[in-house]
Amino acid sequence: MPVSSKRRLVADALRDAIASGRYRAGERLPGEHDLAERFAVSRGTIRAALADLADDEYIATRGGIGSVVTFDGATLDPRGGWARSIAASGTEVTTRILRLVRLDDPRLQTEVDAAEATFVAVDRLRTVVGGRPVSLERSVLPHVGRLAAATTDGLVDDSLTATIAEAGLVPAEAEQWVDVVPLDVDDAALLDRPAGTPFLRSRRVSRTADGAFVERVDSLLDPDRFRLHMRFGTAR
Repeated sequence: MPVSSKRRLVADALRDAIASGRYRAGERLPGEHDLAERFAVSRGTIRAALADLADDEYIATRGGIGSVVTFDGATLDPRGGWARSIAASGTEVTTRILRLVRLDDPRLQTEVDAAEATFVAVDRLRTVVGGRPVSLERSVLPHVGRLAAATTDGLVDDSLTATIAEAGLVPAEAEQWVDVVPLDVDDAALLDRPAGTPFLRSRRVSRTADGAFVERVDSLLDPDRFRLHMRFGTAR
């Protein structure tokens, strides 16, 4: 069974247990080790399922602070892919791949603390059907497994998220930085906006549970559609 399917099964089972009152408000869930044994999955899958529950506000994550990006008020899940999340909000978008190449960059290796200096670079432009582009995303990822093959064979199901999963990489933690920048001439042309238009700029770096680099994605986001949502709380 694919890792993503296992994650959904675990998240659904825990969601049902919380909704039915098996786990009461303020009660801690079993630890990752116990849950992994109970569901016969890896601890990485458990972490991903718990992250899904935190995004849905069924639990509060340890550490008390989290952030998500929303599109027209709907939460976007980077693990499931933004295209799918946006479609679930009722807005149809198309995703155009502008670049899918191998990239050798020792400086980037140092910046993201990657094991190797060879990466896969993927640039994507998302456009609302019948409207204008709403995001420009530039990702760099390890040149391993199915990701390495993507430069010649294309993405799995035209999805970067599916390709990452096929490569055996499970994002378990991430850092994100967001600011506002004026579009330069080249990016403004791609996004069909006047140069200098303010856009949200996001950088998200994700890693596996053991700290291995998975992805750095730099995104330019239409501030009329995207928001950054911060959550604060205590762990169950």
